[in-house]
Amino acid sequence: MSTVEKTIDVDVPVRSAYDQWTQFEEFPRFMEGVEEVRQVDDRHCHWRTKVAGVRREFDTEIVDQLPDERVAWRTVGGEVRQKGVVTFQSLDEGHTRVRLAMEVEPEGVVEKTGDALGILDLRVKGDLKRFKGFIEERGQATGGWRGRVSPSDAAGPAPTGTPTGAPGTTGGTTGTPAPTGTPRTTGGTMGLTGPAGPADDVPVIPGQADRSSRGAGAWPPADRP
Repeated sequence: MSTVEKTIDVDVPVRSAYDQWTQFEEFPRFMEGVEEVRQVDDRHCHWRTKVAGVRREFDTEIVDQLPDERVAWRTVGGEVRQKGVVTFQSLDEGHTRVRLAMEVEPEGVVEKTGDALGILDLRVKGDLKRFKGFIEERGQATGGWRGRVSPSDAAGPAPTGTPTGAPGTTGGTTGTPAPTGTPRTTGGTMGLTGPAGPADDVPVIPGQADRSSRGAGAWPPADRP
């Protein structure tokens, strides 16, 4: 797998930055190559991407989410294999450091050539810059999902079929009511491709110490260095 890690500082409070990241159905507005993200339930989403003329569809699962701190995901089905974590560090009341680490396994000539040329690195950097512009221009998030997802909640592949909840809810296949704010989806820089299948682990962001109760060797890492 190819690994990339990028950091950007955004001029909004940590809650605003985090809340916006949980609105992953908004990702096509600032992530290159992402055409659609459809929420299935609180932990799973279905993605459609187009990168260098190659269209892919795949499913993702949130494996760890802690409000104002981190969102970690992996692919669990479809034409992509990747995993990653995005963390949020409050610098002061009006500034937040967003750090994204991810691993992607390229597949095919187009993807492998692009990876060799550093396209993955450039795409992640560009997506973070566009995220910065998007949230700073608005000044506040378009919505927010403040639920907690623990690693023990991740239990396997995404549910299949069409969500039972109407658009704008988190009903999905589980039928649970939506939390306050617009629904969450899963995400990261997802417009990059590789073979299908769940990831067994995830990248560790360089320079981070795990301050959680799980210990220094656990993943995901804590959000603060």
